[in-house]
Amino acid sequence: MKKLEMYCITNKVVSILDQTNYKIGWVGQKKPPNHYILCNSKNNIFYKEKYYSELTFQYWYWKNLLNLDNPNWIGFCQKRRFWLKKSYKTIPNKKLNLINEHLKAPEKEWESFDSIICEPIYINRVKKTKLLKRGFKSIIKNPSILFNEKKQTLRLHFDMHHGYGNLIKAAHLLDEVDRADFIQYINISTSFNPHIMFIAKPEIANLWFSALFPWLSRCENFFGFDDLKGYDSQRLYAYLAERYLSFWFKKHTNYLEWPWVFHDTQS
Repeated sequence: MKKLEMYCITNKVVSILDQTNYKIGWVGQKKPPNHYILCNSKNNIFYKEKYYSELTFQYWYWKNLLNLDNPNWIGFCQKRRFWLKKSYKTIPNKKLNLINEHLKAPEKEWESFDSIICEPIYINRVKKTKLLKRGFKSIIKNPSILFNEKKQTLRLHFDMHHGYGNLIKAAHLLDEVDRADFIQYINISTSFNPHIMFIAKPEIANLWFSALFPWLSRCENFFGFDDLKGYDSQRLYAYLAERYLSFWFKKHTNYLEWPWVFHDTQS
């Protein structure tokens, strides 16, 4: 029977993770506990961590640990965002006990799928005051954005929060196989599957990383690093990957959306 190998990526020591069966990937600058897995050795991009966030560990895993002959499911989560058991959502008014309810093993429902991605979040219910403040350039071009939620798309959302025009510029750097479809996707979609979290069979993970990281390298050549500052843009490459993940897994895999939770862990 296939098992689940889950890697929880963190830049802070989180004691509650020791009560799970997850392997803990470290992207922090300080020295972690001995059982945390470092990603600053062998083939790595650790020096890019402040721009790549948890992708720093995922890259290291791809280059140094990924085994295509591994029969198990491979998964990634974050220190504050966790996969849940499907049964958690079926019990009304149930309070979250993360230790009991975090996903520990593959579920039977997965048998006919080859990837699992987060249930989506919707970004088209924006207050008009925020639209006017952050989306002014877009509204000048198309005032109907204020009143038509279908036009409050991923492209608009990215323009508002991570640099006007950055997402469409990056989209044009994709390989031809995905370029036109991704541009259409960001122009019409009003939701995405967040947090660069996925669970997949090893061969799917390899295909995803093989598409993602060469694209981000081309984006680096275009955007660089010097102008990436502050919360909105410093982690530009992680934000780009987050949007591309939603598209790529839906286009190239037989996927299933799965429940997750934000849980503010304390060390």
